[in-house]
Amino acid sequence: MNSLNRFTDPVYCLMRLIVGLMFASHGGQLVLGMFGGMPGSNNAFTQTGGWIQLIGGFLIAFGLFTRLSAFICSGEMAVAYFMIHVANATTPMAKFFPIASAGPQFSNKGELAVFYCWVFFFVFFYGAGRWSLDAIFCRKSTTVTPSVV
Repeated sequence: MNSLNRFTDPVYCLMRLIVGLMFASHGGQLVLGMFGGMPGSNNAFTQTGGWIQLIGGFLIAFGLFTRLSAFICSGEMAVAYFMIHVANATTPMAKFFPIASAGPQFSNKGELAVFYCWVFFFVFFYGAGRWSLDAIFCRKSTTVTPSVV
């Protein structure tokens, strides 16, 4: 198991890159009409969410202002889950289950919002990692400074 530890940083970077770009593509779909657009995405609430997804997704993907971006994006997905998916659920059972195998009447189709919420919450606590723009710009100086006694 310890032999896999050497892959921790590159795999985390790859995960952050893929999830961030996927999230940004959802924002591009809402704001720019990319990938076929999304019907009903022209109201202010959806446009605001789309810009958060687009900008936050790119920031997370490349590791710039990662913790702040991940916190905002995680919160946005929590709001989206409760204000859209749970609020529009057709049955009482669907309010509690983002995905259910019993049929669409028993799910609220919010599994992607829950996934993004928790992944970004993890990124918020884990940070950008070694392979990120945050790590490049925030490198500590290696010069020794004398301390005052």
